[in-house]
Amino acid sequence: MPQELEVWYIIPAIRREFAKTMLKKGMSQKQIAERLGVTEAAVSQYMKSKRAVGIKFKPELSNEITASVDRICQGGCIVKETQHICELCKADMTLCELHRKFGVPNENCRVCLG
Repeated sequence: MPQELEVWYIIPAIRREFAKTMLKKGMSQKQIAERLGVTEAAVSQYMKSKRAVGIKFKPELSNEITASVDRICQGGCIVKETQHICELCKADMTLCELHRKFGVPNENCRVCLG
């Protein structure tokens, strides 16, 4: 279940935050799509996704997201940066909070135990 939550909620939310940050930097939707390696329609979906909108990242993560966006804009790997932010979501218990909200974690869940 934690892996499904990561794919269904966390990754779309990360990509949404990447797109929002790029918009703030003055990039067009077309430029954002090119940087993220997706279609313009996908960027639009990130912005409207009910699952992604429901994820609230902790303020400390904003600086890391901005740094990831800067690396992506300089030619960095979107997959690597998404994985980096996913790992931070696990470390700050964002994934665990989702697991408790939408899943049924067992008491031995290593994600929720840190």
